[in-house]
Amino acid sequence: MSEKAVRFIEHYCLTGNATKSAIIAGYSERTAKQKGYELKKTYSGEIEEKTRKMVQDMVPVSLNMLNQLITTAESESVRLSAVKDVLDRAGMKPVDRVETTNIEQTSTADLEKELQNLLKH
Repeated sequence: MSEKAVRFIEHYCLTGNATKSAIIAGYSERTAKQKGYELKKTYSGEIEEKTRKMVQDMVPVSLNMLNQLITTAESESVRLSAVKDVLDRAGMKPVDRVETTNIEQTSTADLEKELQNLLKH
């Protein structure tokens, strides 16, 4: 892989703009649109891997930012949102609202009607 291609991948992962990334990497402005398209297609696997690595590298900083929001934000809604986000990412998302029906209090006619509706579908 050429040095230009490496620079293209780096800039594309940061900006998502193939044409500008091709220009920044050193390709001609005249052919940058086509070259950017070709490079994006040719190096799609490398772009995906680099993007994944960049996101992984941001995790500690992101967690630190969430922690700062939890402990120092003046707005209670901001603190609550940050706490929910951390808990959700830790796999502790609250259960979504579940509608329950007390079948024992439902009339036979209503149950038969519901059964007929279900059988239609």
